[in-house]
Amino acid sequence: MLLNKIMMQIPVATPDTVAANKIQSMTNTVTSHVDSLAQQLHPDSIAAMTPDKIVDRFKYLDLGSLVTSLSSQLVSLGLRILAAIVIFYIGKFIINKIYSVVRALMVRKDFDRSLISFLLSFIRITLLFLLIITVIGVLGIETSSFIAIFASAGVAIGMALSGTLQNFAGGVLILLLKPYKVGDYIEFGDLKGTVREIQIFNTVINTYNNDRIVIPNGGLATSSLKNFSAEPYHRVEWRVGISYGDDVEVARKVALDILAADPRIVHTDADVKEDEQPVEQPHEDQQEKPMPWWKRLFHWHRRHAEELREEHEARLAALIPKPNYTPSVNVESLDDSQVTLIVRAWTEIANYWGVLYEVNEQIYKQFPQHGIHFPFPQMDVHVNS
Repeated sequence: MLLNKIMMQIPVATPDTVAANKIQSMTNTVTSHVDSLAQQLHPDSIAAMTPDKIVDRFKYLDLGSLVTSLSSQLVSLGLRILAAIVIFYIGKFIINKIYSVVRALMVRKDFDRSLISFLLSFIRITLLFLLIITVIGVLGIETSSFIAIFASAGVAIGMALSGTLQNFAGGVLILLLKPYKVGDYIEFGDLKGTVREIQIFNTVINTYNNDRIVIPNGGLATSSLKNFSAEPYHRVEWRVGISYGDDVEVARKVALDILAADPRIVHTDADVKEDEQPVEQPHEDQQEKPMPWWKRLFHWHRRHAEELREEHEARLAALIPKPNYTPSVNVESLDDSQVTLIVRAWTEIANYWGVLYEVNEQIYKQFPQHGIHFPFPQMDVHVNS
C-alpha cells in the first residue's frame, strides 16, 4: 500500500533529468522500508539460521550469568518447597486441634452420635482441602483453575442430587434442633409411630403393629408434626353419652370416684413432678480457698449474668399459662339421643394408654350400677290413623 501511494505521487515520466533522480530516490526509500518490515516480521527465522550463526551465538553466551540465574531459581524453588512443607504440618496440627475442640463441644452439648461423626468428617475434609489449596499456592502453582473445577463439579452434583441434599439438610436440622428424639411417639400426616432411628437422610418409625416406616427428613424438617412424647404429662379425655333424664351430678360423682381410685392419674397440681436439676453439694473435705481479686471480679460478672438469665427465664415461664391438672367432668353437648359428658384427667405419658383403656372399662361397669344408662340412637315415629 505504501508503494502504491508513492507511485501515485510520481509525476508522468519526462525526459527531465531531475525527475529521473527523484524517481530513483523514492525507489530506494521504498526498498529500505520493505527490508526493515521483513526483518521485523521474521526475526531469526529458521531460514536465516545457519550453523555459523548458531556457533556465534553460543560463542558469546555468558555462562556465569546462566549459572547464577539457575542457582537463584533453584534456591527460590527450594525455599517454596520448604515453606509449603512447614505450612502443611502447621496447618495439619491446627486442623487436629480444631477437630478435638469441636468434638469435645459436641459431646458436651449431647449432640446425636450420627451427626457428630458426619460433622467432624465434613469439617476435617473441608479444612484439609483449604490447606492443600494453600500449599499449592505457596509452591507457585495457579490455584484458580482448581477452585473453578471443584466449584463446577459441586454445582453439577448439587443439581443432580437436589432431592437428596434437601433430605440431608433436613436431617442436619433435625439432629441439631431436636424436634423429636429416639423413643418419641410422633404423628406426621397419616403416619404415627415411635421413632426408632434418626439417620442423615431418613427417619425410621415403628407403628403399634410393628410396621417399619421410613420417612424422608426433608418433609419432616419443613412440615408440621405432632410429638406426643415432648411433654412429661398428657391429658386423657373420655366422651360418655348418658340418657336424657339421668342425673348429671350422679354421673359426675361416679366418674370422679373412678379417677380418684387410679393412682396413675394426677389429682392436684402438687402431684406434678417438676424437672429439677440436681445441685452438686460440696465435699466435706473441700475447703473454700480465697480467690484472687481478678478471679473474684470475673466470678461476680458470671454470677450476675446467671442471675439475669434465670430472671429472664422466670419471666418467660410466667407468661405461659399452666394447665389445670385437677380431673373434671362437664356436659359437652346435648345431642339428638344423648347428653354427652366429657371426662378429663392428666397422667404421665408412659401411662396414657393403660389409663385410657382401664377407665373406659370402669365407666362401662359402674355407670349402670348407679342408674346411669347408655342410650342407643333412636327415632320417634308417630302414626296418625
